[in-house]
Amino acid sequence: MRSLIESIAAALARDGLILRGGFNITDGEAAPPGLSGAPVKSVLLVGQAGAEPWPHFLRWRENQPQTIVNPLDTWSREVIGAVAKDFGARAVSPSDKPYLPFQQWAMRAEGLRPSPLGILMHPQYGLWHAYRGALLFEDELPVPAVQTAPHLCDACVEKPCLKSCPVNAYSGEGFAYQSCLAHVRGTDGQPCRSGGCLDRNACPHGTAYRYPAEVQAFHMAAFAGL
Repeated sequence: MRSLIESIAAALARDGLILRGGFNITDGEAAPPGLSGAPVKSVLLVGQAGAEPWPHFLRWRENQPQTIVNPLDTWSREVIGAVAKDFGARAVSPSDKPYLPFQQWAMRAEGLRPSPLGILMHPQYGLWHAYRGALLFEDELPVPAVQTAPHLCDACVEKPCLKSCPVNAYSGEGFAYQSCLAHVRGTDGQPCRSGGCLDRNACPHGTAYRYPAEVQAFHMAAFAGL
């Protein structure tokens, strides 16, 4: 017989999504409200590895108005929301306002740390993964313990992710958002628009999960407002 967490994972898998770990809220810790308004006791992160959800998203999009703003967020909310309803959870999204601490949740749930690009480095997926939402439960769940893994960036001496961008968008000083945006929108930004961030693609880890060019182009267009 499946456990609750296994059943949730199976429901998410129908749309190419996966559980990305979770945790229980500790005594005295601030917690967001659940369905009833009471503080939640457990958080399960939902996301993807590689581009598994892409064909599911495309099939959904075929029957939607092309004027939808942020269609991937809309699809994610629908899919995760349906699973939440089936299992008595509250579904939340990284783009919901007021913003919830998704990156802190992710680091806590999977024991990950940020790469120089700000994206969390995963020991298997590299930089090719994402978090699409979370399921909040008012009951405490038997969440598996976090398996700590080495941070791959610590052993990476060359740091190719900081040497491939033509405008040096990423550095020790942070992300030069305006420089990146201007470059992507400009004449010289075609490689980024069609194939994704050059710095991200330069990372040697998790390449088996690298998003296809069309997926990277979709995300780059959303970033640049194209």
